[in-house]
Parts: sequence; structure tokens; C-alpha cells
Amino acid sequence: MNKTDRMLAILLELQQRKVVRAEDLASIFETSVRTIYRDIQALSEAGVPVMGAPGQGYSLMAGYFLPPVMFTAEEAVALLIGTDFIEQRFDVGYGLKAQASRKKIESILPEAVRADASRVRKTMRLLTPVNKAISEEEKDYVEMIRRAILEERKIEFHYVKKLSDSTGDRNSFRSAAPYGLAFLQGSWTLVAWCDLRQGIRHFRLSRMKDLTVLEERFEMPPYFNLEDYRPPDDRNLQVRILANPDIADRVKESGNYYMETFEECEDGLLMSFRVRRPEEILQWVLSWGSNIVVLEPDSFRDQIREEAEKMFKRY
Repeated sequence: MNKTDRMLAILLELQQRKVVRAEDLASIFETSVRTIYRDIQALSEAGVPVMGAPGQGYSLMAGYFLPPVMFTAEEAVALLIGTDFIEQRFDVGYGLKAQASRKKIESILPEAVRADASRVRKTMRLLTPVNKAISEEEKDYVEMIRRAILEERKIEFHYVKKLSDSTGDRNSFRSAAPYGLAFLQGSWTLVAWCDLRQGIRHFRLSRMKDLTVLEERFEMPPYFNLEDYRPPDDRNLQVRILANPDIADRVKESGNYYMETFEECEDGLLMSFRVRRPEEILQWVLSWGSNIVVLEPDSFRDQIREEAEKMFKRY
């Protein structure tokens, strides 16, 4: 990194953080502390209001902002595609903000970069498959939950579980403290503290009904960070399945969430899955008919046989 690029990068660091030590800047840019001192002096001489406090670090004078940053065509395309994604997947409020952002980005691009970005963007599309379309109700729920998270308010809703409980019931009523929203496998998922289960649980917004934001408040735990959060993996059941060679490519493209490994062999495609319960992949297995066979466990093979016999009786 040359001196000019490093000075701009230092300025960005100062703008994003309140106080930065010279030692930290030297570590970030892999240079000496003395070089950082010279860069800071050069910025001050150029009119940038950098303030330094002995033993604390450097900071920018309040109210100072960088001039608009110039984007390359690739950077502009990345931002514009991002606005497309937000407009398709987020609520109406953020959709309008995405449109406004797109216009602002396009307006500040130099003509040559704008032309290049437009040409590249025309060759790329964000497609929303019919079976993965986001309903208007789900978009409304995204907005309601997003505001509940920011205001730290609890929510209530009816929820339809994917699998039934021991009584055969799939419906439940939940109250929860919303911690974050994640877009997984084409669907919005809420990460929240569930009062019923007394622990962090995940809820698909497409399975929610009658969502209500309550006046009751909660306090976000200091240890929780959605970016670092990793749910505990309790998928302890191993399932091995063999697919016929003529559908191997389609099976791989299906991208089943529970598939861990696959290996092409003489008899076809050998796959390994890890699940909590066989029911999690039961419908997926049945959808391939006789083109795939469950190798193990035996209990799952018996379950598939029972389902096949039930289907046979219906016909």
C-alpha cells in the first residue's frame, strides 16, 4: 500500500472509530509507528482536523466528514445489486430506501464508470423463485420485528412448527424477545429468546401468524452478537443414501440443507446426512421416488417402506 492509499485508509479508520492509537494503526497497515506519526502529520498539514491525546490516540474533530468516495465499476455493481436484493427481500420501508440509495449512487458515478456498471449489471439478475417468493405479510413482519429489535420490545405470535410434537399438534403460541433476523435458504428467520422454551430459538417468519409487538420491554444480553452467533448443532442422527447415476447431478443441485458429504461411486451418488429426526428429510427422500434408496439407519428404511405402502394403498 502506497502512502496516499494508506493516508486515505487511516482517515477512514478515524472516521469510523472515536479514538485510534498509533500502535493500532501500525498493526492494521503493517507499518511502523513512526510511519503512522508522519502520515498523521501529513494529514494535519493537508487541513484534516486530526486531534491527538497523549496515551489515548488520535481522533477527528466532531463534524468532519470525508468527501464522496469514488467507486470502481465493480464496486458500484456490488452496491447496486445489494439495493436490488434489499428491495426484493426487505419490507416496504427499506425497499424505498434502497431505491433512493440506488439513485444517489448512480448520480455520483462518473459517466464512464456508470456506463460500465450499467453494462455489467444488465448481465446479472437476482431471481426470486416462485416457491421462494416473500409474501407481503412476511415483509410486514420483517418491518415489525426490525422495529421491535431496535426498540427492545417483546413480541407475541402463533407459530406452526415444521414437525408435530408427541400429541400430534404443530401449533403453538409464543412470546419472545427478538434478538436478530437472518435470511436463510430463501426465508427470513427470527433468532429470539423464547419464553416458553426458556432459551434461544429460531422461528421462520413464513410460519408465523397474528404477530403483535408488545409494550413490554426486554434488555439485549451483552454477550449476544448476531454476527458471531452460532446455534448449537444437535443433529446427531447419521443417514446414508444412494442416488441413481442418472439423477446424481439433480440431487447435488437440490442443495439439501442436511446433506454433509457426497461421493460419486460406481452405483451412483453416495450421500451422508446429519439430522435430528428422520422426518426432517422424509419428504425430500420420498420426492425422488425409486431413484434413491436409504442405506442406513434401518429404522429410517422401515419408515420409508411404511410410507410407500400407505401410498400404494391409496392408488
